[in-house]
Amino acid sequence: MGQLVQVKLGEYRSVIWVDANSVAVNRHDMVILEVERNLEFGKVVSETDKVCTGKTEAAAGKIMRLTSDGDLRQVVNNEIKSVEALKSCKIKITESKMDMQLVQAEYSFDATKVIIFFTAEGRVDFRNLVKDLAKMLRVRIELKQIGVRDKAKIVGGYGVCGRELCCSSYMKDFHPLSIKMAKDQGLPLNPQKISGVCGRVKCCMAYEYQVYREFSKSLPKIGTKVNTPEGEKGRVVAMDILKHYVTVDLGDGKMIKVDYPLVAT
Repeated sequence: MGQLVQVKLGEYRSVIWVDANSVAVNRHDMVILEVERNLEFGKVVSETDKVCTGKTEAAAGKIMRLTSDGDLRQVVNNEIKSVEALKSCKIKITESKMDMQLVQAEYSFDATKVIIFFTAEGRVDFRNLVKDLAKMLRVRIELKQIGVRDKAKIVGGYGVCGRELCCSSYMKDFHPLSIKMAKDQGLPLNPQKISGVCGRVKCCMAYEYQVYREFSKSLPKIGTKVNTPEGEKGRVVAMDILKHYVTVDLGDGKMIKVDYPLVAT
């Protein structure tokens, strides 16, 4: 048993659980860690004062030390080399006329491996490309195909809300998303309105989804026939889930709003 912390691996990779290995760390600390026999650079993203203990054998790696000034200079040098690796890969892809779009490249801290991220419509046979790049760069090559949401997370940007993309600023993992979330929140099912810059359903659709579901349980569904407090009958044509009222069509162009008490479940 030991202390486990979450670390954002490198600049563009995922968050993993690692063994703190008796190194005193705090959130936002930059660390050097060992992952799959490679030395990697990462950032602590979990609150370490809320100690999480578990079997360290299940951890994806272990922290070796906090970063020194020399380590940070090495990271900067690796970033420069990554730019050159990406250029070399682009040249090879153009020569081979391969149907893939490069996104970013990243070296492991010890510079023994370079990970190249790309997107493609389907599966790509890049075995020959890996061999050519290995000869050119003289390091292990890992080509990693990613989806459009992962690309947005790596590239970054701003949403229609004016804020930095959630996925590239603070989210550790992606939420499961569906059109049903927008529908259940009473939002217009217009792809341009509910899609993020990646073209998929906005991540923020998941934030209040459970609240909307709970609030809507005590509201009649659209199309339901209801009796109003005044004794009139009508059909529900619209609702405001958060304000907890529905709009009822009584016929002959007469519309009224009916409040419903919020029922705790």
